Order: sequence, then structure tokens, then C-alpha cells
Amino acid sequence: MTGESPLPNLSLSSNLMSTQVSLLLIKELKSGIFANSEKLPAEVELSEQLGVSRTVIRDALSDIEREGFIERTRGVGTVINRNIVNLTNRLDLKLEYNELILNSGYHPSTDSINLRLETANEELAGKLDVDLGAEILVCEKRILAGTIPVIYSFDYLCIDLFKEVNYKTIDWSRPIFDILEKYCGVMVTTDITKVSATNADEYIRSKLGLRSGEALILLDEVGYGKPNRPLLRSLEFYTDFFDFFMLRKKL
Repeated sequence: MTGESPLPNLSLSSNLMSTQVSLLLIKELKSGIFANSEKLPAEVELSEQLGVSRTVIRDALSDIEREGFIERTRGVGTVINRNIVNLTNRLDLKLEYNELILNSGYHPSTDSINLRLETANEELAGKLDVDLGAEILVCEKRILAGTIPVIYSFDYLCIDLFKEVNYKTIDWSRPIFDILEKYCGVMVTTDITKVSATNADEYIRSKLGLRSGEALILLDEVGYGKPNRPLLRSLEFYTDFFDFFMLRKKL
């Protein structure tokens, strides 16, 4: 790592350390100090640089190897897979719409935000593991790339997540994952997503300015925190503005 800026010392103490280290390493692989590297440093060096244990580093490397960013081979080291690192808009990874839009060369923004309280029906209660009729906070919004409407989303969250903060004071134009982490102290670590094609209803079509016959991709996902706790359900309608990629590994 001679001549490279050091990695930030994270000084983490939560059970999410490996997740945060994984996210940091991916960022550094894409556009940080490892953007032009062929290999990552040894575990001991990464441990010293980040100020975390080798166990945390080992877990983080296992995570990003599973996602295809690196390959670890005895006697060779940790090789960076540039073909995978350079992929944008991967459907098999947790999606964050601001990054998707920035990757496409546009500025992301949000409008038409509508907050409301609903009661959980049988389907929603099952997905969020709450009682039938439990109070649910719904955030409905439209996301734009420049001036182009590209996503329409509905996020469903248990109101109990906001015991420590008035949800009406939150800037809901921010990505929902950021809101959960900053205001609720929880992090989505896993998504289970159903992907389907849909025409949607006329309300959503009008919000996205769709042409006759133009279909949408619907991502119906449940986001989980640790330990396997459902935190939100999201319905996200994507226009054909995006091209998505998936990594499929044969073991």
C-alpha cells in the first residue's frame, strides 16, 4: 500500500462491524484507494488499518467474496475481480436508488412525498411479523433522474421503529436505508426480493408519465436487520430508464 492514503480507523463496537467493513471495502474497490489495485492487502494489514479484529476482516472478506468482488486463493492472495467491481446496477445486491441514478450520469431527487398511517392487513402483517391491524407508517414518493421520473415507491414500516423520533420531522426524500440507520438505529442487512413485470395501475402510470404499453419492473422486497428481524416492506416500480445486471455463480 505504499504511496496510498490509509483507510479510516472505524473504531466500531457493534455487531454490525463486518457489514460496515464490507461496505467500506466495496467503496474503496470501486473508487477509493484500491480502485487501481489488483489485490487487497493481507488480513493483518487491513486489520491494523481499520482498527478492527482479524475476525471482523475475515468475515467482511467472506461477504464480498460471496458477492463476487474478490477471489481468495492460497498462495496467491486476495485478487480483485475488476469485471464484477465495475458492474453497475446489480439486481442481486441491495439497491440504493441514488447510486443507481448517479451511475447513469444523472442527479437524483425526490418529490410527491406522501406520509400516512395505515393498519396492517393479513399480507403485510405476515411480511413484517406484526399483529393484524398493527399501525404501519407508509412513505410514498417519486424519484427522478434529473427531470425524468424513474421510480415510484411505497415503503411500509412499523411505527414502533420511531419511538425515539417524530417521524414527521424527518427528511423523507432521503433513501429509506439511510433513514432507518440514522433515526431508528437499525440497518437493513438482507433483502428478500420478488421481481416481476407489471403494467401497474393508472395512478402510478400517470406519476411516472408512462407511454401506452410501457411496462415496469416491480421489486417487492422485505428488508431484514439482525437478528433476522423484518424492518420494512417496499414496493418499487422501475421504468425502463435502468439496465440491471445479475451475478450468477456456479459452484
